[in-house]
Amino acid sequence: MLDRISLVLVIIGALNWGTIGLFQFDIVAWIFGGQDALLSRVVYTLVALAGIWCISLLFRNSEVLDSAGHRRPEHDE
Repeated sequence: MLDRISLVLVIIGALNWGTIGLFQFDIVAWIFGGQDALLSRVVYTLVALAGIWCISLLFRNSEVLDSAGHRRPEHDE
């Protein structure tokens, strides 16, 4: 669950950075009242923490669930 929440926050951050790069428009700041607004800073911080968490995804073994809901390796040898 934490992986999915982190991924959603990272996607939000990526989309926000995309609008800044393409249109010089910060969606988070616009929604929450500017870059210095407390809520904007909270969102920026959550996105940063989610990005740090997602680094761990690069170093994990891939696992899938079988039909009974048990974890098993993605590639059976």
